[in-house]
Amino acid sequence: MEIAPPRVAHRLTFRDAAEDDVPALVELVESAYRGESSRTGWTTESHILEGRRTNDEEVRGIIATSGGRLLVAEQDGAIVACCQLEHRGDAAYFGMFSVRPGRQGAGLGKTVIAEAERVAREEWGATEMQMTVISVRAELIAFYERRGYSRTGRMSPFPYGDERFGVPLRDDLEFELLVKALP
Repeated sequence: MEIAPPRVAHRLTFRDAAEDDVPALVELVESAYRGESSRTGWTTESHILEGRRTNDEEVRGIIATSGGRLLVAEQDGAIVACCQLEHRGDAAYFGMFSVRPGRQGAGLGKTVIAEAERVAREEWGATEMQMTVISVRAELIAFYERRGYSRTGRMSPFPYGDERFGVPLRDDLEFELLVKALP
């Protein structure tokens, strides 16, 4: 897999993740979604899921996957956000989106999404971005809708019993597919 050169946007540097980034990326994703540190940001899932959100093996796998990228955003030399991109024909999948909790709410996430969409459109020729979101995450879904994503009503079951996805605190979890046409 060829690594793209770093790109600077809005005082952020964007680059592809490397093996050396794995521990920092796992810590970032965990801090954005699970545990006490996630409660300082608005993206926490700690009210619906316990356990881990990711691990070293999963992050290494994303980095090594052909047709995919783990995009890293750095500010002042520190990793402040990341997202997974996966090329799927005319579409790109957007996942593992994480912004450091103390940096949420200041437009950083919007900038990362815009860069991910640019990469999908310009580098892969994707005409659509896709993502799945836990359907009970109304505030998060509203955030994506404000970015131009649409709810499809297409649901997939939450993998209850598979602790790689966390330990559910509710019995009504499922994923909804959100999509956005890329101009």
